Amino acid sequence: MTNEEDFDHIDPTDQDEEWVSKSQAKRDMHALQELGKKLVALNKDQLAKVPMDETLREAVDECRRLKKGEAIRRQLQYIGRLMRLADTDGISQTMDSFEAGKQAHDAHFHRLERWRDRLINGTPDDLTDYVAAFPHADIQHLRQLIRNAQREAQQQKPPASSRKLFKYLRELAEEPS
Repeated sequence: MTNEEDFDHIDPTDQDEEWVSKSQAKRDMHALQELGKKLVALNKDQLAKVPMDETLREAVDECRRLKKGEAIRRQLQYIGRLMRLADTDGISQTMDSFEAGKQAHDAHFHRLERWRDRLINGTPDDLTDYVAAFPHADIQHLRQLIRNAQREAQQQKPPASSRKLFKYLRELAEEPS
């Protein structure tokens, strides 16, 4: 048999391992390094919730202590190598839950900003709509904050009252109805 005939008898489905191209292996490695960067960027409370072995945790802690760019790059490469052996599914799921929580927080924050802007720039009907949505609001205090914020906007002053109004709206949103 010639070498060409040898290849005719090879069935690709018989292989135990899945073949991965060099380019795909590099993409996978870079993805693990990016996940490592995200780990390094977490705060201590979040990092404590991530399921990882002690070696990886120490490498992440070390990277957080480093100050020089090149040292950080090398440490991130090391973290990427350690991530090949780690439970990346568990780490990814935990990171995704952090991201989902951040997105929910951001959406809540934006809803409050829209309410604040509607109350300051809108009509009295907007105040009525807000009070219908949040019946436990102190209407008199709310009206005072709105008037002060409108006055500051007209006089082109810094938005201190607008911030106070936002803070009050946030407190009302966090109170149980």
